[in-house]
Amino acid sequence: MAWKYLFFDLDGTLTDSQEGIINCIKYALEELQKPIPADDELLKMVGPPLRDGFCEVVGLSRPEAEEAIHKYRERFGTVGLFENRLYDGIEQVLATLQERGFLLVLTTSKPEEYSVRILEHFKIRKYFTEIIGSTMDGSRNKKGEIIQEALNRLRIIGEQKKEVIMIGDRKYDIIGAKECDIASVGVSYGFAPKNELEEYRADYIVDDVQGLLSFFIRR
Repeated sequence: MAWKYLFFDLDGTLTDSQEGIINCIKYALEELQKPIPADDELLKMVGPPLRDGFCEVVGLSRPEAEEAIHKYRERFGTVGLFENRLYDGIEQVLATLQERGFLLVLTTSKPEEYSVRILEHFKIRKYFTEIIGSTMDGSRNKKGEIIQEALNRLRIIGEQKKEVIMIGDRKYDIIGAKECDIASVGVSYGFAPKNELEEYRADYIVDDVQGLLSFFIRR
């Protein structure tokens, strides 16, 4: 398939962000005087919208989740977003794909303004044609909504969708891709529980960063 547009997730696909995310979740729960689940449970919050994670994983009510998000962002906006690292080799993958003529787009559930800062911090902003994230007020929150916003900005409709593929590590990326009628690649080196990508029927699965490059270059 001759893909042209590569839509990349951020957390668990380009960066290993678990340290910052877990630390900020713990900070928020401590501030709200709520019990703190084990780290393995908290890792389930990497991928879905933050509101959903606080409700479904931690068990907060919707009003409590809004308070927790406010506290989370207090720490994340100054410290947590930099408790993060690029996966080894990922910058070379991005550079090579760009050189080969692919258009790279970031489509992440992380708020857009944080996403821009993270890409600039790691000096990989230059590889991306567009950066699309969630909105702070939650009006654009689900992965399918974020992918659709990317399609809208790039004016991709109809048959052009066959040139687009979503690359991510969680079921939310796969579900969002299916909702928007585009293909998906699941990366198993991210945060997905075992067999999640298979269960949600990612169109393709790659196991490591180098495999991601090989997947596109050989086609």
